[in-house]
Amino acid sequence: MNSILAPILGFAAAYLIGSFPTGVIVGKLFFGKDPRAGGSGASGATNIFRQFGAAAGIAVTIVDIAKGGVAVMVSSALGATSMISPAMAQVGGALFAVIGHVYPVFAGFRGGKGVATGAGALLVIAPGAALFSAIGFALVLGFTGIVSASSITAALILPAAIAFGAAGTPPSAWLLIFALFLAVFVAFAHRANIRRILKGQEKSFAKLKFLRRNRRR
Repeated sequence: MNSILAPILGFAAAYLIGSFPTGVIVGKLFFGKDPRAGGSGASGATNIFRQFGAAAGIAVTIVDIAKGGVAVMVSSALGATSMISPAMAQVGGALFAVIGHVYPVFAGFRGGKGVATGAGALLVIAPGAALFSAIGFALVLGFTGIVSASSITAALILPAAIAFGAAGTPPSAWLLIFALFLAVFVAFAHRANIRRILKGQEKSFAKLKFLRRNRRR
C-alpha cells in the first residue's frame, strides 16, 4: 500500500470506529429515546446510566471501551509504514477514535465525552498507565459518587503516570503528547460539569460511593 495513503486510511478507520454511536443506538433501540434529549445531553455511558439504568450503562461502557482498543489495533495494522512509526500509528488511532466518539459522523457530530473510548485505546497502548488512571478513577468515584470528577481525575493522572515510567522508560514522546492532549480534551469536554462541581450542584450517585459505605461500617 502507498506509504502516504496507509496512515490516512488507518486514521480514517479509527475515526469511523470511534464514531459508532453506541449510546444513541441503545437509547433509541431499547428505550425509544435519544439519550441526548435528556440528562447531560451527551450519549456517553454516564448519561445512559442516568436515564436508562445500570444494565444499559454498563453495556455502553463496554462497547465504548472496545471501540478505543479496536481503533488502535486497526490503525496500527493499516497505518504503520516507512513514513510513520508503529507508535505514531497507535497514538494517531487513539486520537481519532476519541475525536470520533465526541464528534461522531453517524450521529450529527454530537456524542459522548471520550473517556471510555480513550481508556480502551490506552489499555492497548499503555496498560500500566491505564491502570494508574483506573485506580484514580475508582478512588474518586468511591468517595464522591461523581462520575465526571472521577473521569477528570483519571485523565489528569495519565500524563504523570506515563512521565514517571508507567508505560516504559524513557517515556514515548508521542504517547506523552497524546496523554496531555487527552487530559486537556477531557477537562474541556467536562467544562459544564466542572462548573457544577465548583457550585456543589453536580449529581452524585449514592450507590457508587462504595468507600464511604465501608467507612461508615
